[in-house]
Amino acid sequence: MKKLTSIDQLEGHYLTSQNRSVSDGAKWKEIDHINDHYEQFIQRSPFLILATHGENGLDCSPRGDPAGFVRVVNPKCIQIPDRRGNNRLDSLRNIVSNPSVALLFLIPNVGETIRVSGKAEIVVDEDLCKSFAVNGKPASSVISITVEKAYFQCQKALVRSKLWSAESHVERKDLPSTGSMVKRFAEMNEQDFDANSYDANYPEHMKKTIY
Repeated sequence: MKKLTSIDQLEGHYLTSQNRSVSDGAKWKEIDHINDHYEQFIQRSPFLILATHGENGLDCSPRGDPAGFVRVVNPKCIQIPDRRGNNRLDSLRNIVSNPSVALLFLIPNVGETIRVSGKAEIVVDEDLCKSFAVNGKPASSVISITVEKAYFQCQKALVRSKLWSAESHVERKDLPSTGSMVKRFAEMNEQDFDANSYDANYPEHMKKTIY
């Protein structure tokens, strides 16, 4: 099995052997700030994926709120509210030990995505957290990111995946329920767990704890 283990081999496989090069557009799209076009995409995005890397390894975490939840403070700074969660604090622990982060913004029914990377810090200023309040509940903290790179990705991946197509939708009942997945881990830890009750009560629990 042939493997690519050096940059020369990588570029030789993708560029030289196929007589290809990086297009000018692909080079131009990467900038060191959020311009007005990128800001419009970010403000319409209700969902992003946050990648971090710390002492405990890599983490990739979903973040979502109504569109506009990510604040573009200025071309070099964006802020993301951190909401109530499971208190594992995986992403936040990583940021404390290594501030480098990467973000991928998605917008329903839009093929392009926006990639942003930079250095993050965790801010717990009371007024700032209140400014991100939803349903009267302030953010637990705010992740403030100094932008180093911003780039928009073309539609190919989302077109190939048919992510936004109704024909790609999966019925939730066709997959293991949340309760059944938790039950397996509970049994591994020799604990009793009522999966059916958990699944039945979860919608109401979600309403009370989402913020």
